[in-house]
Amino acid sequence: MSEYPYTVEQAADRLRLHPKTVLRFIREGRLQAVKVGRAYRIPAGALDPFAGVAPATVNPARVTGIVDIEAVDDEGVRRLSALVGAAHLGGGHGESLRVDLAHDPVRRSLKVVTIGSPGDVAALLKLIDIWLERRT
Repeated sequence: MSEYPYTVEQAADRLRLHPKTVLRFIREGRLQAVKVGRAYRIPAGALDPFAGVAPATVNPARVTGIVDIEAVDDEGVRRLSALVGAAHLGGGHGESLRVDLAHDPVRRSLKVVTIGSPGDVAALLKLIDIWLERRT
């Protein structure tokens, strides 16, 4: 769970309340907050249960995979980017999988960096492996 410190205004927007109502909840002790200078900050850990949001289950294991591909032209980058993007969007991963591509046109190399759960990264690496086999 993120401990993002919300301002009173951000908390009010998230709760769909007026900022004065949020301040009243803080002063009454109904909503946990920390005073920073003259303003309050509300941790997400306090705001989410107050808003009725169930805590997200987080997979404690994260994997980083880096695939370095040589001899890739612009068309190959475009095709692999489309394939990886479609797999990422269609997989229902949400925020659990991050994919970045870095292309060096001078060296004609491409790096694909994946960060996510072991299963998600493994599935994406398998897809990249299939693409590489068909490319040659």
